[in-house]
Amino acid sequence: MATRDSKINNDSENIMLEKLIQQTELTHFWSQHIEPSPYSSLQNPALSEELMQRAVNAVTQWPGYTPTDIHALTPVAKACGVRAVFYKDESARFGLGSFKALGGAFAILDWAASTLTEQLGKPVSIESVRSGEYKEQMKNLTVATATDGNHGRSVAWGAQLAGCPCEIFIHRDVSVGREQAMAEFGANVTRIDGDYDESVRVCATQSANNDWQIISDTSWPGYNAIPRAVMAGYTVMVEEMASQMDTSPTHVIVQAGVGGLAAGVMSAWWKTLGENAPKFIVVESDRAACIYQSLDANAVTAVRIAEETVMAGLSCGEVSELAWPVLQQGVTAAVCIADDLVPLAMQCFANAQVTDKAIEAGECAVPGVIALAGIMKNEKLRQQCGLDETSVVQIFGCEGATDRAVYDELLAQPT
Repeated sequence: MATRDSKINNDSENIMLEKLIQQTELTHFWSQHIEPSPYSSLQNPALSEELMQRAVNAVTQWPGYTPTDIHALTPVAKACGVRAVFYKDESARFGLGSFKALGGAFAILDWAASTLTEQLGKPVSIESVRSGEYKEQMKNLTVATATDGNHGRSVAWGAQLAGCPCEIFIHRDVSVGREQAMAEFGANVTRIDGDYDESVRVCATQSANNDWQIISDTSWPGYNAIPRAVMAGYTVMVEEMASQMDTSPTHVIVQAGVGGLAAGVMSAWWKTLGENAPKFIVVESDRAACIYQSLDANAVTAVRIAEETVMAGLSCGEVSELAWPVLQQGVTAAVCIADDLVPLAMQCFANAQVTDKAIEAGECAVPGVIALAGIMKNEKLRQQCGLDETSVVQIFGCEGATDRAVYDELLAQPT
C-alpha cells in the first residue's frame, strides 16, 4: 500500500478518496492458490464457447447497442499501489442502467427462438423473434422471474422485445422506484412478504401452476438452461473489454450475489486468455456472504439474511448451482465488505475522486474499489492474491442510479 504521504499527493482534491481508503477494512476474507488454465480444461465449465459467441452475436445486433465505457481509475491505482485500475461502466447499458440488461433479455430471446423452433418444426432465429415476425405466437408464451430489481428490469424489457407477457415477483424490501421501472416495460409486478430467496420460491410455484417459463439468473437442480443463457449475456462485457483495454488484466474483482455474474466473467476471460487468464477475486456484502461461506466450507452453504444490504443486487443467500463449480475451481479470494463503506465510495465516484470525471455509480457499482483498498491494507491477503505495483486490476461498475431516490439518498449521507 502506498504510504500516506505519497498517496495521491495528499491534496484536497482527493481527500474524499483518501478518507475511503483509510476507513476501509474487510470484514471477512478467504483465499486459495489457483493456477490459471484454458477454459476447455475446467472440470465443469458452465458455458460452452458456442453459447458465449451466440450471445455476443445477438446482443451486438440489437438496436441501440454500443460498448459501454471503460475508465482508468488512476487516483485509485496510485492510492492502492498497483499499476492500473480499469472500471467497466454499465450505467448506460441499453438505457436500463445496469449490466443485467445483457442477461435476462438475451435469455428470453434465446429461449423464445428455441421454443418456437420446436413448436413450428422449422428454424427460428433470435433476430426474427426480436423483429416481431412471431408476435402472434409470442402472445401465448409467458415469462416470469424473481428479482431485486435490475434483473427484473432486463426480463421485462426482454419480454417487451420478444412480445410476450411477463410476471415479476419482488420481495418486501425492493424499492418502489425499481418496482415502477419494471412495470413501465409492461410487466405485472407482484410484491411478496419475504426476502429474495422467498420470492424465488414463490415465483417457482406460481410458474409451475400457470405454465410460465422462469427466466432466472440463479439455478437449481433440474433448472440451468436459462441461467446459462443469462450468464452468456454477461460475457458480452468481457468481449468488449478485451478490445478496450491496452493490456490484459492480471486481476479481476467482481461482485457476487448468487454468483452468475462472477462465473460468467470468469468463463469469458478464461476463454479469451487461457493460461494467461487473470486471478479472480469475488466481493460480497457481509450481510449476504453465501459464496464466501461456501468457499470457506468447500461446499455450497446457504446463509440466512437477517438484515438486507444496501447493495440490493447482492442480497442473495444461496449460491447458483450452475455458478458454483466455476467459482470453486477458479476464485483466488473471496472478500466481504460492510454496508457503511458504500455511500462514501459512491460519493467518490460522483465527485470525480476516482478519475478525472464524475461517474454515476450505484450502490452495487462500488464494491470493487472497496475490496481492492481492503486487500491492499492486508499484507497477508495482498501477497496471497499476488497484487503489487505491476498489477492491472479490472473492476465492474455494475449499475448507475437504477433508483434515483435511493441513489440521491446515499449520496447525501454524511460520511
